Amino acid sequence: MLSFSDNALKVLERRYLAKGETGELLETPEDLFRRVAKAIAAADLAFDQNADIAAVEQEFYDAMTQRLFMPNSPTLMNAGRPLGQLSACFVLPVGDSMEEIFDAVKNAALIHKSGGGTGFSFSRLRPAGASVRSTGGVASGPISFMRVFNAATEAVKQGGTRRGANMGILRVDHPDILAFIRAKSDNGDITNFNISIGLTEAFMQAVGANLDYELIDPYTNSCVSMLSARRVFAELVEGAWQNGEPGIVFLDRLNRDSVTPELGEIEATNPCGEQPLLPYESCNLGSINLDLMLSETADGGYELDYGKLAGVVDTAVHFLDNVIEVNQYPLPEIGESTRKTRKVGLGVMGFADMLFKLGIPYNSQGALSLAENVMEFIQARAKRASRELAAIRGAFPAFEASTLKDGAPIRNATVTTIAPTGTISIICGASSGVEPLFAVSFVRNVMDNDELPEVHPYFERVAKARGFYSAELMRKIAKSGTIAHIEEIPADVRRVFATAHDISPEYHIRMQAAFQAHTDNAVSKTVNFPNEATRADVAKVFLLAFELGCKGVTIYRDGSRSEQVLNIGDKAAGEAQGEAKPEKITPRPRPETTRGITEKVKIGCGNLYITVNYDDDGVCEVFTNLGRAGGCPSQSEATSRLISTALRSGMDVETLAGQLKGIRCHSTLRQRGGNKDIKVLSCPDAIGRVLEKVVRLQKGDAAPDNGDREPDTVDMEPDIGYQTPDPEHLPPSPQARKNGECPECGQRMDHEGGCVICRGCGYSKCG
Repeated sequence: MLSFSDNALKVLERRYLAKGETGELLETPEDLFRRVAKAIAAADLAFDQNADIAAVEQEFYDAMTQRLFMPNSPTLMNAGRPLGQLSACFVLPVGDSMEEIFDAVKNAALIHKSGGGTGFSFSRLRPAGASVRSTGGVASGPISFMRVFNAATEAVKQGGTRRGANMGILRVDHPDILAFIRAKSDNGDITNFNISIGLTEAFMQAVGANLDYELIDPYTNSCVSMLSARRVFAELVEGAWQNGEPGIVFLDRLNRDSVTPELGEIEATNPCGEQPLLPYESCNLGSINLDLMLSETADGGYELDYGKLAGVVDTAVHFLDNVIEVNQYPLPEIGESTRKTRKVGLGVMGFADMLFKLGIPYNSQGALSLAENVMEFIQARAKRASRELAAIRGAFPAFEASTLKDGAPIRNATVTTIAPTGTISIICGASSGVEPLFAVSFVRNVMDNDELPEVHPYFERVAKARGFYSAELMRKIAKSGTIAHIEEIPADVRRVFATAHDISPEYHIRMQAAFQAHTDNAVSKTVNFPNEATRADVAKVFLLAFELGCKGVTIYRDGSRSEQVLNIGDKAAGEAQGEAKPEKITPRPRPETTRGITEKVKIGCGNLYITVNYDDDGVCEVFTNLGRAGGCPSQSEATSRLISTALRSGMDVETLAGQLKGIRCHSTLRQRGGNKDIKVLSCPDAIGRVLEKVVRLQKGDAAPDNGDREPDTVDMEPDIGYQTPDPEHLPPSPQARKNGECPECGQRMDHEGGCVICRGCGYSKCG
């Protein structure tokens, strides 16, 4: 009998269990964990034909079903199934050419479709306005192309279960740095990205000394101007204070701790920032439930069972190394790079739950010491387990070229990462990652508009044992989430059950540093600020993170986004006080019937057929189809879908056309000189021109210039691959965003590592 909560079972059913074409369930939770355990255990046969696979399978099954250890979501979703893509974290290179950029867009789409998240550094792109010698034009710059990546992500569903997530990083010495810092000042812009600034040691020293520093053009590798380091730092602080964007990563530290510097430079991380990776690397993650590493003492208290923890670490490292063997990578380059270093990331969840049972307040020196001790033990034990695997299976292939080469062979270049855990902590019934609890009790909306307080189970147990439990008190707590100021609760209980907003930002960052001290990769953690926090408070935390050895920082000031991410207390209170409720734009549905034109345009690859449709409310969609000569149909289709989404979101047609016109394509330009029929610069340029033509037609300013052919009337959707979005994956409704509720189930949402997670149904979104 599985020991999962009702809510965990609902999340498994909604997001993880295999389903048929009509949505019927094809497996039970037991089937899922058996499927995963069997698929991962099978890797042992590659090293020992006589391996006891049944025993290994049972070991893995027990670790998951007893909620001791849980792998990242793609492993649960895809192990033992045809897709077979098991990793959560990827980093893709973005080179400074149109071909490299759109290759990265395509590759990211493949990864998102398989359930993974992608990180990119845009630092190699020449700045906006720089000359492009091959075309005679000017460069669009990193931010322009980041919007292309963002739009592509919006169009792709992650395996039908997860929304696409990206991390965009720009070095602080890139000439476009100020524009990049401000790129997400509008909460509705670039919504599928978390963005971070890659800070260098030199920059931080310039901040301290109040000096100017050089901005370097990545194409020429030369200084193009100077900026005040303190001015840029102030801009960073302003953005983070305003809405939590951007975060920061300390690039030199990521590379200082890289054990394979000869393989390249680390420039980016995964979407939540905890996994630095080389280009084309992936990493599979998993977390141990610390709450279940405790054993009861004779006096009714708890103590950490290090023997049990050691056994779970051994199982987890074995499991994660096996994942690398059976994983079906979305790109050959990713498989090659991943196997070369065999990075795994073992982390923890349930840390706050463990502190409760041990009677240790999160914001105390005792908690910081425990964090260091526990992670030091996990790190040492994981490395020991990896060395034992290496004795049988061999060290990771790049071992002799690594900084570890003088020590004992080890199977995995890295073994530990602290991830936010998200939905897997919901499945395990544990607090997320190393975060404090966000609320001791919160309101869960149920049918008929009833509202029931959901109470942390151990707090409820303590409240009943100490004699202060009542339903009325639980409702009172749910109004604010915290018990810090509720006098009828004993002071010692209030001290231990501290929640995220009871804890000072300084203690948040000190806890992150405590875990970072014994973690190979990095630590995903949100530093929570109260709404009244000042910019100086944010600056202090950024500087403290640098001082304490953190590898990055993500902050969130309560209520700083229009889409408030946690509904604690009375959701109607804001409405009663007449507060403004900004809404996010949602594309209107596609009309049942449209009118429009289809025009044939000659390009370097052959013929491009462009259809632009409109209805009584304006231009609403674009379709493109390439003739038999070939070309890049996937990119043309992606461009069309993105334009259609923008049009139905109310974006001005002429503005869109202006953005598209002038974009150049090498293939078209090469053919244009000797072919008078080619009158455009590229596919996007052609689309922009046809959009302008439709606008003129609607205004009655001009006749169509497509020869003698009259505009075609299009009363149905051309069959070129467009699919109506699944209702489950439509953008969140404006009403849901008004209340800070989950767009799928209406429950509260927590802010973790730059992302939001609904602990009611498992919905998550980054950016």
